[in-house]
Parts: sequence; structure tokens; C-alpha cells
Amino acid sequence: MARIRFEFGSIVLDAELLDTPTAHAVAAALPLTASAMTWGEEVYFEIPVKVAREAGARAVVTPGEIAYWPEGHCIALGFGRTPISQGDETRLASPCNIFAKAQGDVKALAKVKAGAKVKVTALK
Repeated sequence: MARIRFEFGSIVLDAELLDTPTAHAVAAALPLTASAMTWGEEVYFEIPVKVAREAGARAVVTPGEIAYWPEGHCIALGFGRTPISQGDETRLASPCNIFAKAQGDVKALAKVKAGAKVKVTALK
């Protein structure tokens, strides 16, 4: 499957797309730019993609799993605890479609501030 790149200024994170309907929809919308928002140890941003919740959607993710939040039409990059996490889990706002796996250290996203521009592109 294809790879994509997230650029938050000097912070760059590459990811490998999974073979899911959400991954195909996101790839078809690239390149795109957005404004990042933060929620605890999660960076998320709205994208021009509308996909329904998939069968395997879940709220608790492993840092490095990249998710699409159907209710908000957003990509969600959870890298630690959010305000609704229990213990040390990474819990997103509601079940999300996992569509990619980060190939770098997602903890670097801790430096991303709300309002930062994000550019998402396909890698060859």
C-alpha cells in the first residue's frame, strides 16, 4: 500500500496506509492542508473526506495508529493520554477508523501547537 507524509512545519511523520476504504478515500484527497487542533496528547485536523465508521472502528488506539474520526471528518493522531483516557491508554473521542501506521516516533507530535498548519502528501 502507499505511504503518506504529515508535515507540521519542521516535524515530519511518514505513515504506511492500510488497505481499507478509509485509506483509499484519504489517499484520493491528497495533497491537502489543514489547521491542527490538539486535545490532550492528540493532534487532529479536519479533511475534505466523508467516510462512514468501519466495522473495526475503535476509540482506544495504540500510539502510532493513525485514525479517521467519522463524526468530525478529521484525521486523529493520538500519541498519549487524552482528557478521557483511563490509565495510560490513548482514547480518542469516539470510535475511529484506523487507516495507517506511523513509521516514526509519534511522541514528536507533542511539539505541535493548536493552529499549526499541516500538509499531508502522498509519497512515491
